[in-house]
Amino acid sequence: MSIVQTEHPTLIIVNGRMWTGTPTIDATAVAIQGNKIMAVGCDSEIKSLATKQTRIIDADQCRIIPGITDSHTHLLYAGLQLTRLSMNGATCKRDFIGLIADAARNIKPEQWILGCQYSVENWKQPEQPSKDWIDEFTGDNPLLITRSDLHMALVNSRTLQLAGITREGPKDPPGGEIQRDFRTGEPTGLLKDAAMQIVFDLAPTPSEADNLHALQTICRKSNRWGITSIHDMSLPEDLAVFNKQNEAGQLTLRINSFVETPDFRATLPSIKQYRSADPMLRVAGFKAFVDGSLGSRTAYMKEPYMDASEDTRYPCGMRARCAANWTDFCDMLRWGHEQGAQLAVHAIGDQANSDILSFFESLSNPGSHRHRIEHVQHLNPEDVPRFAKSGIIASLQPAHKADDGPWAETAIGSQRLHNMYAWRSLIESGARLCFGSDVPVVPNNPYYGVFEAVSGQLADGRTCIPEQNISREQALSCYTVSPPFAVFREHELGTIEPGKLADLAILDGDLLETSIENLPGIVARTTVLGGNVVWPPC
Repeated sequence: MSIVQTEHPTLIIVNGRMWTGTPTIDATAVAIQGNKIMAVGCDSEIKSLATKQTRIIDADQCRIIPGITDSHTHLLYAGLQLTRLSMNGATCKRDFIGLIADAARNIKPEQWILGCQYSVENWKQPEQPSKDWIDEFTGDNPLLITRSDLHMALVNSRTLQLAGITREGPKDPPGGEIQRDFRTGEPTGLLKDAAMQIVFDLAPTPSEADNLHALQTICRKSNRWGITSIHDMSLPEDLAVFNKQNEAGQLTLRINSFVETPDFRATLPSIKQYRSADPMLRVAGFKAFVDGSLGSRTAYMKEPYMDASEDTRYPCGMRARCAANWTDFCDMLRWGHEQGAQLAVHAIGDQANSDILSFFESLSNPGSHRHRIEHVQHLNPEDVPRFAKSGIIASLQPAHKADDGPWAETAIGSQRLHNMYAWRSLIESGARLCFGSDVPVVPNNPYYGVFEAVSGQLADGRTCIPEQNISREQALSCYTVSPPFAVFREHELGTIEPGKLADLAILDGDLLETSIENLPGIVARTTVLGGNVVWPPC
């Protein structure tokens, strides 16, 4: 038995099938004292430590794993989306219009219709929506519906009017596009990337009560899957919401925040208070964008998209607004590096990834800062070994493959298809990978992520790029062991061993031995955060 303390345990879990995350510890039981793991061993050894005050949980031979870390979330926005019109069920134009028409019938005049999660690529007859589909049903109600990837939005004529967008102007902002009919110049109602901000600035903002409720809801939903930590891509104003919940002792996820901001220098003073060693809430660094998304055709590619037409304004996609001036963008990133902040940089297209790798390689010892690239969706083969060589962490979201895979060949062709989601190649090259969901872009079910990483199965049932599939233990390690390393917390999180914080989950299915098709249905029977049971909630 491995033990680091002499106090009696406050919580014991026995009769489990434990995956500790470290090959040197084989155990069936764990003892917890306060917020830390006290001992790991066999049932009889651990039970001998108990007193009458010790709570004992029988795992009933279920699989026990370290607490899951979702390494890429938009937590507060995900919680708020749970209260908005979801377009996820629309499978055709008729469904799409029907959902919006129903919503418009049930709201007050001039009240905003806010919706999310639309995507047309998997329809039998894909076609991009426009304001003409919905204007007659929405009337004077401004409408804003975001695409599932959050890189494109649909608005109606009323919203365009409020935003001052007409056929005469304004021009496309850097890193964005106001889509227009190429014959007439009339805006279609589709806004891409930076152009969406024009409308976001007009839409109603949630109240503090709305934000706190949304946060609590999404945290509990995450705990149900055994998630105990996240790496959040946070807006600066999100931090005050997180902090209020934390000070009230009601935060049930450890939040490591990468703050999304177009100006690191201006934002740093307002977030300095969160750059602390608080075990529940801390700012790790900054988040920035190089490009957009594949679905919106704004991912920055080396070669043009296969389905780009003659009138496509950006046939290779585009750099994001903050990266449009590449020299200024790199200067800002270098400043963040010199301030000791970790950098988490969004890059999806193959050219975007190549460019940001070159920047990181220009820094002095970038691996010591544990900088990371978010998504790493498309890579030129020659760029794969650059991650391990420079020490850059690859932060990936396996479930995106299931969504993008069925139509990706239409967008980029069969040759480039095989350069997507290079999980296995990256691991074999020696790179450090951490996995996440990108919630609310996709649900934050980590076991669906494991399913995708080991099967390569797409939403339409086909298998895509099976040569990049990895093992279950490799995938589980990318959700447990690697993420704490990615935020300098490997000494306190990620494995079940004495001295570490007591974050773990008892699952209702055996992640390592159940049939592959059962993986997405797994949930946590019990989730423990810092020695306290947070799922099921008391």
